[in-house]
Order: sequence, then C-alpha cells, then structure tokens
Amino acid sequence: MASLSPPEEATASYHHRHSKRYSSSSSNGVESSVSDFVKRPKISAPNSISSSEIESEFSHHDPAFARINNGSFGCCPSSILALQRNWQLQFLRQPDRFYFDELKPNISESRSVIKRLINAEHDDEVSIVDNATTAAAIVLQQTAWAFREGRFEKGDAVVMLHYAYGSVKKSVEAYVTRSGGHVIEVQLPFPVISADEIINRFRNGLESGKANGRRVRLALIDHVTSMPSVVIPIKELVKICRLEGVDQVFVDAAHGIGCVDVDMKEIGADFYTSNLHKWFFAPPSVAFLYCRKSSNGVATDLHHPVVSNEYGNGLAIESSWVGTRDYSAQLVVPSILEFVNRFEGGIDGIKKRNHECVVEMGEMLVKSWGTQLGCPPEMCASMIMVGLPVCLGVSSDSDVQKLRTLLREKFSIEIPIYFRPPGDGEIDPITGYVRISFQVYNKPADYHRLRDAIKELVRDGFKCTSLSD
Repeated sequence: MASLSPPEEATASYHHRHSKRYSSSSSNGVESSVSDFVKRPKISAPNSISSSEIESEFSHHDPAFARINNGSFGCCPSSILALQRNWQLQFLRQPDRFYFDELKPNISESRSVIKRLINAEHDDEVSIVDNATTAAAIVLQQTAWAFREGRFEKGDAVVMLHYAYGSVKKSVEAYVTRSGGHVIEVQLPFPVISADEIINRFRNGLESGKANGRRVRLALIDHVTSMPSVVIPIKELVKICRLEGVDQVFVDAAHGIGCVDVDMKEIGADFYTSNLHKWFFAPPSVAFLYCRKSSNGVATDLHHPVVSNEYGNGLAIESSWVGTRDYSAQLVVPSILEFVNRFEGGIDGIKKRNHECVVEMGEMLVKSWGTQLGCPPEMCASMIMVGLPVCLGVSSDSDVQKLRTLLREKFSIEIPIYFRPPGDGEIDPITGYVRISFQVYNKPADYHRLRDAIKELVRDGFKCTSLSD
C-alpha cells in the first residue's frame, strides 16, 4: 500500500471522495456510503500500514517524552487532524450553507458508522456528544427528574462502583443525591485476583440497595475502570441486574471503543457511553451515548443538558446542534474508520496487539522491579497496573502526584500513578502502582525508559518523603 498522503493531499483526496458522496439527491445516499465504509474487507497483512507510516502519523508527538499514557487523553493521527482542519475551514468559509446543507447529514453519517461498529439496532439509538462525562450527565439528569417527579420513591437506590470516574461520582452527587436518591458504592478489591471477586461484591451491593423495601433504580457500571484500571465483567453484571429487577443499567465505558469489545446486543445495557478520542484515534473531544429503545420501539425520554432549538426532537437530534461550536471532531469519524482499517484486522487487530504488548511490557516491568501486576492479564485491555518497588515509600495521593511530576520533569516520562492504602495487618505491601498504556505508536524503548528510571531511583535510595510539595 502506498504511504499516507501529506495533509494537503489527504485533504484533496477527502474532497474528491466526499463531493461524489453528496452529489446525489437520493434519500439513501448517506446510508449507502456508510455501508461502503463499514463493510469494507479488512486489510490483509502484506498491505498493512507500515511502521514508518505510523511514525509519520504521530510525528507531532513530543519526541523527547516517553508517552505511555494514551489512556488519559488518547491520540489522533496527522491525516485525521488535516481532515478535521478541512471541516473547520468549510464551516468558516460559508457558515450558513454549512449549517443548512452539510452539518446534519454528515453527523448522521458519523452516527451510522458508530451504530454499525457497536452493533446497535437503530441509528437513533446513537447520539454523539462531547465526552463520557456529558453522557453521564444526560442519563443522571433523567434519573434526577424521576425522583423529583415522583416516579421514583425518595430513598430508592442507585448502585455504582467505588472506582467510578471522579467526574461521574460528582455527577451522581449533583443529580441523584440532591434529588433524594440513595447512592451505594460497591467497594472493589485491588489488586484483583479474579472476576468472581467483582461479581460477588456487586451482588452484595444490589442486596444493600434493595434493603428496607427500596428498589434499585439505576446501576452505573464501568466497563474499564480508569484508576486503578481493570476490565469489569460487564456482561455478567448486566445479567445480574436484569435478574435482580434493576430498572436501568448505564455502562460508563470511557475507555470502551478501540480498547475492548463493544457490542450493544451482547452487553444488553440500557445506556452505554464511550469516548472516541481515547482509543479510536479521534481528535478531542467526541463520544457516543447509546440509548436502547424499549421493546415497543419508543426511545427513552432523555435530553441534552444544553437546550437548543432542537429540544424535543429526540436526543440524537438535540445533540447534533447545541449552539455554535466546533463539530469537526464528530465529522471525521468515517475517515477514522478508514484509518483503522489500514491496520491488519482493523479495530479488532489493534485491540489484540495493544493488549498483548501492554501485558508483555507490564510483565517486563514486574520482573525488573520484583513486584506484581494489579490484575490477571485477561482482566486488562490496553492498560495495565504495575506495582512500584515498596522502597520508594509511596504513602499518599500527594506522594503519587509528586512522583509523577518527578518522572515527567527529570526523566521525560508521562505516566499516571495510583496509591493503594495498605490493608489491616499487611506488612510491606505494594502501595504504588503505575498505569501503563499501549497504543500503536508506542515502542518497547518507552517502557525501558520507565524501567530504568525507577531502577535509578531505587539505586539512589530515593523515597517519596524527600519530595517537597
């Protein structure tokens, strides 16, 4: 396969393809073009994207840094950034025409691509929003209305995982707690030995939610917890929710698409959200929110928290216009699929290789440092937790922030660190864990730099207490 075009050529090629796509007035023009994208055969190994092309696509990354933290902010290839810029210029060149003629059909195309990627039933089950935090606000806003309007009884429960993302916890506080809901946080073990530990603790959380005649109105479950990072047995937990009579299940999969298998029909949740800018190569920021239609085909009454003149036309349409803003990150989704399909096996091949590589690098660090992983390899995706040497003396959240800053400023390594408080009776436990990510642009040398930096600190007798605030 020929190498990727420079940005100017990529933009011209994009113009050529899309001018053909929208020149037809056929009512099914968008649908057929999206099918062409999604049903394209996977590219075989001999024609896959080359290592040099991958390096070119991510040459805008700072070469001085070992960037092993894709999980926090993701990455975007240069060719997609060029196409995004083209969309921005199209809008700025003639905003009125773009608003009336281009914006909605192109966002609809992006939604159709996502619908097929996640195996949803209907296009209007998919809404495009800024990020998973926005999606959580949409779902939890509906829960708050149900409490305030009397459809849920005061004191009915919402069950969530203790390791839910911080902003989602704040949204639960802002919407559910203030509206009279009783919030139960399921405490999860870490390190994790098996999925059964999580399943059993979740069952206990649901039982607590149903105590004293309460009903569990919503279960909020992560697909991949952020920190510490563990893949949750989501299908099993959703099935348990159904058996236990939980009204609705919302899966927060900020790290979902491009990182783990995402199939709406297999997972069976009512709501599912995933960022596309973390593991699907989108520019920041874009995410989808899946809302399953009821058995009678009626969509759930959800609304975007930013009310525009599209209010009442369904969440997908409401989300497609929330006032004047930059929608370009949403519009490049079909082009991202083209990029992904240049890799052997497409998105599934990328996920598999990233998982295998992050496990390999994690085990290399464990062997070098004499520590342990935070979970079995089968419970990680493209991120894994690796214990730090005990002698570093990680003893607080403040310590991990200071150590993270030291690794960035002295060793040019960007890596999140997690503090695990010691349990009762534990002697010299591992209390500090790094979360390493692996994405297509990473190389073993990135992780060797981390390995050697920590070994240098250990050799020098470093302790976190030596770091000032």
